Amino acid sequence: MIKITGYQILDRIYSGTRTLVYRAIRLCDETPVVIKVLRSEYPSFSELVQFRNQYTIAKNLNSPGIIQTYSLEAYQNGYALIVEDFGGISLKEWTGEGKTVPSLVDFLQIAIDLCNTLDRLCRDRIIHKDIKPANILINPETKQVKLIDFSIASLLPRETQTLINPNVLEGTLNYLSPEQTGRMNRGIDYRTDFYSLGVTFYELLTGKLPFPSSDPMELIHCHIAKQPPSVGEINPEVPHVLASIVSKLMAKNAENRYQSALGLKADLETCLQQLNQTGKIEDFAIGKRDLCDRFIIPEKLYGRSTEVATLLAAFDRIANPSKSRYQALPGNEDPEALPPLPVLPLPPLNREAEPLEMRSQAEPRNERNSRSNSRSQALPGNEDPEALPPLPVPPLPPLNREAEPLEMRSQA
Repeated sequence: MIKITGYQILDRIYSGTRTLVYRAIRLCDETPVVIKVLRSEYPSFSELVQFRNQYTIAKNLNSPGIIQTYSLEAYQNGYALIVEDFGGISLKEWTGEGKTVPSLVDFLQIAIDLCNTLDRLCRDRIIHKDIKPANILINPETKQVKLIDFSIASLLPRETQTLINPNVLEGTLNYLSPEQTGRMNRGIDYRTDFYSLGVTFYELLTGKLPFPSSDPMELIHCHIAKQPPSVGEINPEVPHVLASIVSKLMAKNAENRYQSALGLKADLETCLQQLNQTGKIEDFAIGKRDLCDRFIIPEKLYGRSTEVATLLAAFDRIANPSKSRYQALPGNEDPEALPPLPVLPLPPLNREAEPLEMRSQAEPRNERNSRSNSRSQALPGNEDPEALPPLPVPPLPPLNREAEPLEMRSQA
């Protein structure tokens, strides 16, 4: 058990690969607190920066849906983060391993509270980048929900993730958005949290992850290119419209997800209202009140369907050479399937078109005639140009002395 001056440590409530979390009491005012410290005795510089980052961001967020941060104190070779203790446990611990939420009413209330928290983050231009059930605390008695762990959060409205080893990517691979993998050539903005929230909703409603793989590269491929089974396929008790909301949150392209937390909240409130009034949730058009409050230039291609189809067809032809060739559209035939071009004979040489200099350098007439007699007879239309009769050489015109300049006549 650790010892920190001014605090009485009660018990350890979490032990991770990088951090340890303890429940304690602050002795000066008997306030219950939670203390988070780094597990390593000699933490790296990046670990210290991340640890300080979560204090810097969270200390200015005065919201009921975000854990309140008290102080950051020195501890051994690192820091100790002091936060409030409201009696909460993680959603993962609350639901149990492989289990769903107790009821749809509980799920909708939790989801609406998380929408309020995300709306506050969006207005403050903060990207959390690590939303998952382990970072969402709930009080089992009051059902109050709070978001924790801003260690990799960003104050930038937009980031670009570079291509790095999947084992050192920021965030948790099972909840990572496609653009956060660094393999999409797309920027990261606030909508990356909507994807992670969709994976969290998926797990709460089904008790399973959408991509239950332990291989990092396979997980990255699934997030980028594969569609998970629908929530309704795994849990038939989930209404169809609720499954559609989760699918919209988990869209591969950020443009196809919800564009605001308030738009998502409006659809969830409609579901909760129907459930309280009629005991069931009917289908309705989702996203009707989803409006973006900022100008964002889309990163998807528009008006390039023909070019995209051509690229995909070429990729399929190269990737699957054993399969039959795709049927070419008119004007886009496979060049290897076209008949060969005919080889035309060379036209006869026109000696009249030769410049005078080339004619003057020709061989003597008698040598050409003697060699042409020994050659085989040329085919019609392709005669040996050396066997042709010599061209007549016109005589030079007489010299007109009257046309010469006076200077030339004087030098003659």
